[in-house]
Amino acid sequence: MADLLKELNPQQQKAVAAPSGSVLVLAGPGSGKTRVLTFRIAYLIAALGVPAYQIMAVTFTNKAAKEMGKRVESLLGDKASGLWLGTFHGICGRILRREAAHLPIDHNYVIYDAEDQLSLVKRVIKEKRLNEKDYNPRQVLSRISQAKNDLLGPEDYPIINYRDEVIKEIFTSYQDLLVASNAVDFDDMLLYTAMLLENNPEVCQKYAQRFQYILVDEFQDTNQAQYTLLFHLASFHQNLFVVGDEDQSIYRWRGADYRNVKRFEKDFPKAEKILLEQNYRSTQTILDAAVAVITENPNRTEKALFSDRGTGRAIMLYEAVDDQDEAAYVVDAISKQVKLGKARESDFAIMYRTNAQSRQLEEAFRRVNMGYRLVGAQRFYGRREVRDAIAFLRLIYNPKDEVSLARVINLPARGIGEVTLQKLQARAQDTGQSSGEVLLALATADGVPHEEFLGSAAARLQPFAKLLFVWRENLDKVSLTSLLDQVMLDTGYEPYIKDESDAVQDRWGNVLELRQVLLEYEDRGLAAFLEAMALVADQDTLPDTMDTPTLMTLHAAKGLEFPQVFIIGLDEHYLPHSRSRDDPEAMAEERRLFYVGLTRAQDRLHLLRACRRRSPYGSYETMQPSRFLEALPAELVQGNFTIRVERREAFDMQAYQWDRTYGSPGRQRHTRSPNTVAQRFHPEMRVEHPVYGEGRVRNSRLEYGDETVEVYFEGLGLKALVASMSSLEILED
Repeated sequence: MADLLKELNPQQQKAVAAPSGSVLVLAGPGSGKTRVLTFRIAYLIAALGVPAYQIMAVTFTNKAAKEMGKRVESLLGDKASGLWLGTFHGICGRILRREAAHLPIDHNYVIYDAEDQLSLVKRVIKEKRLNEKDYNPRQVLSRISQAKNDLLGPEDYPIINYRDEVIKEIFTSYQDLLVASNAVDFDDMLLYTAMLLENNPEVCQKYAQRFQYILVDEFQDTNQAQYTLLFHLASFHQNLFVVGDEDQSIYRWRGADYRNVKRFEKDFPKAEKILLEQNYRSTQTILDAAVAVITENPNRTEKALFSDRGTGRAIMLYEAVDDQDEAAYVVDAISKQVKLGKARESDFAIMYRTNAQSRQLEEAFRRVNMGYRLVGAQRFYGRREVRDAIAFLRLIYNPKDEVSLARVINLPARGIGEVTLQKLQARAQDTGQSSGEVLLALATADGVPHEEFLGSAAARLQPFAKLLFVWRENLDKVSLTSLLDQVMLDTGYEPYIKDESDAVQDRWGNVLELRQVLLEYEDRGLAAFLEAMALVADQDTLPDTMDTPTLMTLHAAKGLEFPQVFIIGLDEHYLPHSRSRDDPEAMAEERRLFYVGLTRAQDRLHLLRACRRRSPYGSYETMQPSRFLEALPAELVQGNFTIRVERREAFDMQAYQWDRTYGSPGRQRHTRSPNTVAQRFHPEMRVEHPVYGEGRVRNSRLEYGDETVEVYFEGLGLKALVASMSSLEILED
């Protein structure tokens, strides 16, 4: 172990060999936190003699868990056998299946992913005869998720107004349907586990005594439920080792709370605090720029990041005429370096704030016939045919699964329409059963009472019912791949999906690819396969080697690194996003998101913005540079942001001059000549747009010799429009 410790820098050694008790490691980007965690595990087992089965290590992605597992095994070999290593959801899944007797679900529950959850919320909204325009399913689901992250069930949902009352009713029905389907959503896995430990002292004591040491990666991304379950699991031995960085907390929208770092220090006042500040990834120029940006955020621990990789090249700035020019610049810069042999295509990553920003980039890559990989879009496990195959298997495993049943009962078409399905659901509700249980009864002599109730619908349901009955009978008799083959053959799915294929998408080939994945779970069983498929993340499907540039959102870039990084869309309303404007906490997270993007770069960093961007309806919208750019020290950057626009009707060049380039010390100064237009729009005015419809003005300002108006449109959100180009009409209140 002494030889292993020599491979670490002094601060890493201090963390790895920290004495028992609570430890808080604040690790800057690229400072080797995964190395510290794996060496800490090795130290506990090899140096202190702690049995592996008494150690729990928690990560946020399967990719991170897999990487950590490989490193631990390379250090310890068989001594690591029995270690509880996995994601929060994976470890919670193990506990929930073992302790199902204390839960409202059975041990063979299924996990509903985001699409399943959305379909369930839509069903509730439809059954309650509510309008989806008034109660947007995604927004309702977000409110439900937020409540669960805060350890609130339907009965505890806070009510302030009538809308909250309706959402509480939807929440209640949604949760009832989950339980009836013997299913959980992602948030339930955390909520159930946290509540199980909090409300069952015996269960809590069992796990708290078992796990002598608990290690947590990316601690700044934990939510209230995750913090609560960690607190209970560490309640006996008090050996909680957490690694994180408040500056990289970027998942507030899904419940992550960087303030858990402060809670940890309060709840474990004797905790040792260790800073990891040496960066092994980036040049000093990139680090200095990132620190300059993040320093403006409050409520953080100062870290002096340093690198032995040298100063490195200046950060490249480019201001495009429009979003097409922005995308063309990226592709051109990559093409030139690749052709000159200075870089490989896989060296490059292009990052942006929202998924929609990838479109112009994709078109630009296609125009020059260059490949690319798009992270988070059309991922393998999200493809229709793959989801169909998994739904069949889920239904076989858990016949109570209403969502999977609705998906496959008429797939391929077998004459079971909406009316027949509604009759089946009504019969199930009357008898206190699930639709799947009624179907299974229809395949036997026990189904006679159901046949009488269902009438002619029974004849349409029985062929599928008999198939489901046979599949269930074979579940424990044949291999998983044989079971899938049987389902595909019995349903005629292969010819059906081949007819749906085209030159671009080999849909049956995707089913065969899933079959290959299924082979890996022959020994572990269907439950393990289904859980792994439900918890797969975008990064888990990212190929390790693929010689193409990578396109991804800044959120998806967390934990990754690339020799060269382009960050596009550095304009107000994009980064920072318009939704963060009136929320200081949200604005601070936008700054952290930019910081994460900056620190993904190893050697070169390119920052881009556009003077104008085309709206979805064809008009151009004037852009303002991102406020985050102001923090960049002038000596670290190369290139100017100056106004270069071809269409003079969009800007009045005489009304606006750029006084200086970006860079600290100092700030940009805008000098204006007398405006050529008068301000027509004022806050709270009602206006009408020919495409967006009616809205209300939030703000208006004169710039570039024109008036830029920010209007809130119901259902669309906030839009920034150039008054002279938008045909806005003022309405009387």
